[in-house]
Amino acid sequence: MTDKLAFVFPGQGSQQVGMIADYFSEPVVQAAFAEATGVLGFDLLSMVSEGPAEALNQTENTQPALLVSSVALWRLWCERQGEAPSMMAGHSLGEYSALVCAGAMNFADAVSLVRLRGLFMQEAVASGAGAMAAIIGLDDADVVAACEKAAGNEVVEAVNFNAPGQVVIAGQLAAVKRAIESAKAAGAKRAIELPVSVPSHCALMKPAAERLHKALDGIELIEPVIPVVQNVSANVCSDPAQLKTNLVAQLYSPVRWVESVETMMAAGVGRFAECGPGKVLAGLNKRIARRAPIATLESADAMAHMLAEANQ
Repeated sequence: MTDKLAFVFPGQGSQQVGMIADYFSEPVVQAAFAEATGVLGFDLLSMVSEGPAEALNQTENTQPALLVSSVALWRLWCERQGEAPSMMAGHSLGEYSALVCAGAMNFADAVSLVRLRGLFMQEAVASGAGAMAAIIGLDDADVVAACEKAAGNEVVEAVNFNAPGQVVIAGQLAAVKRAIESAKAAGAKRAIELPVSVPSHCALMKPAAERLHKALDGIELIEPVIPVVQNVSANVCSDPAQLKTNLVAQLYSPVRWVESVETMMAAGVGRFAECGPGKVLAGLNKRIARRAPIATLESADAMAHMLAEANQ
């Protein structure tokens, strides 16, 4: 491990009304939201700044809101001549933010695409039919085994390998409930259902992935200027066609976050910065890369501190 910097971009769950409020007056941030509003046809900044939370938490709104917030912070970081990272990665939806910031995907295309992605995901499974749960305190293999034991003729899978001893599962509601009990019987410290409406990254998302594939066909991607580690492979991908293939597979495949962070560390990354609302990835990365400092950019003070450190 050396001292290289990586930027990581959060996914769903990091949103809240008023996120990145410290930056709303910044012209570059306002411009990003204005461009997104032109694409979406409604005032995204108003939804982010004022809510209501019920609207912001609808998947088809959450996804563009988080993408635009993250990209706006990246643009402000660049405007202030912040240190250029050596690598990037994003958690689930955050991978789209990473690809935009790495120069591989056009911003307006990404805004439109993630709005559709959210709609496709929501429509793939009837409301109330799917679920997700966090399993704390079991090895990955034990969580996978608990899912296999509980599945029967239904779907329940380990879908987010977020940190050592922290795995998220997803699938049909009854199967997820059985897997929770199976995980508890196997010794999990906690096994709790999550307040989400879509069972992301499991086989139930394959219909959404087919629709996303068609939407991606109409979008041009180019080779990233900054290497991006993708969720599906936990490796850097530079080929535009493969980037698209991996984005489609990501919808019904596990997020290999632990391995993604380990890939960056093996490439010499020794510092991380979470570019977006919240501190979810900072918390995960502290459990994966215990000695690597991770900064967040969600507040003006945090960005100023990181910029000052770089200039010392």
